[in-house]
Amino acid sequence: MFARLFAPTLEVSAHCDLPCGVYDPAQARIEAESIKAIIAKVADNDDPDFRTRAILIKEQRSELVKHHLWVLWTDYFKPSHFEKYPQLHTLVNEATKLAGASGTKGELDAGKADELLAKIDEIAEIFWETKRA
Repeated sequence: MFARLFAPTLEVSAHCDLPCGVYDPAQARIEAESIKAIIAKVADNDDPDFRTRAILIKEQRSELVKHHLWVLWTDYFKPSHFEKYPQLHTLVNEATKLAGASGTKGELDAGKADELLAKIDEIAEIFWETKRA
């Protein structure tokens, strides 16, 4: 019993607690929708405490968008998908940059949020085509 308690462990990492094989670009889209809504709320509110809290949440949501896109890119999409959709690497790169410091994470620009949503929609279209195949 004590040997099991003190035995070396193997650490693994996945986008969830168990590599379940369930992927959906909707996760990234929901976070991006939240970003867009937060940008609108910040624009309509002069309370500095509210604005600070909202900006922190927006930055966290932007990181989540990047995370969800990277999970799709690294865990779901396979070489055959990249062969059939050669623009996929560029789309994921552009979307993660739109969620980064020069995009929704670092700015309060609703236009950037709209661009991010459009890129996620393009990725989702490819994703669902691969699921139907």
